[in-house]
Amino acid sequence: MSDLKFAVLGTGFWSNFQIPAWFEVGGVELVALYNRTVAKAEAAAAKYHVPRVYGDAEELFRREKLDFVDIITEVPAHAPLVQLAAKYKVPVICQKPMAGDYATCQAMVAACRAAGVTFMIHENFRWQTPMRALKEVLDSGIIGHPFRARIQFIHGLPAIFENQPFLKELERFAFTDVGSHLFDLARFFFGEPQSIYAQTYRTRPDIKGEDVASAMLRIGDLICSCDISYSSNVERQCFPETLILVEGSKGTIELAPDLWLRVTTAAGTTAERHAPPTYAWADPRYAVAHASIVPCNAHLLQSLQTGRPAETSGEDNLKTMRLVYSAYESAASNQVIQLT
Repeated sequence: MSDLKFAVLGTGFWSNFQIPAWFEVGGVELVALYNRTVAKAEAAAAKYHVPRVYGDAEELFRREKLDFVDIITEVPAHAPLVQLAAKYKVPVICQKPMAGDYATCQAMVAACRAAGVTFMIHENFRWQTPMRALKEVLDSGIIGHPFRARIQFIHGLPAIFENQPFLKELERFAFTDVGSHLFDLARFFFGEPQSIYAQTYRTRPDIKGEDVASAMLRIGDLICSCDISYSSNVERQCFPETLILVEGSKGTIELAPDLWLRVTTAAGTTAERHAPPTYAWADPRYAVAHASIVPCNAHLLQSLQTGRPAETSGEDNLKTMRLVYSAYESAASNQVIQLT
């Protein structure tokens, strides 16, 4: 099978990890870059030996023969670029969150559906090494029927705002930035929620949106809480980490600090550390997240090659986006939002 030709749209912070991850996967040829600040695209082109650079996205679509595009821009640019991909009949991968409001997410999915264009979301948390391991244990049935779960994201590094200063300007921050990941994990592990109740809080005076947030999901007879904090142990500069506890009728699964997966049943407790592969281009502080980009990209590429739907198609991710924006509706009204 010949390499698929693709273009990257957006050469900011995350392109430093997304592009090398594509090269790790292989089977692709990066032929063009777009960025509204052309100098940034030119710098990335020199670094990654990309032959062509554009400051006009539509010009790129007109001139290039592409098998797909990968959108790595800030969120406001996602919808216009997805609409362009639909217009030019080019399969498209887009970073999460899909868009800044639910109606725009719906319009993006509808545009690609109408054009017959493959639309996928780069939702990498479910591809983290410990998350795949936890899913395997959960599906084995060893802990019986799960009835309660907690998915907790903690972060105490100031680097997030240094690397992505636009995050400080978001009116909606925690649920859109990481809540989209946690809600996707909840769906991945347990299925589709029937209701959501959420609360938000802002601890920092120098940001516009919430940096602490919690949501409770009802998924059948399971209760799942999703908790986010960007202010955890700031004095110790806590590395970003996702911690999980699942209680079942026959035992528990715990994703503990430092990637330890513990399974407890009547037979006792087993513990195994699920560290991700290491890559020279990944930031060690974010190693588990950056490493997950590789299997995520590999899965999306396989979908493009085979025509089989991706786990995180646009249609599927629309369900996650509904949770994100229902969480804000719940927090604003202090009410449970029914989803079914």
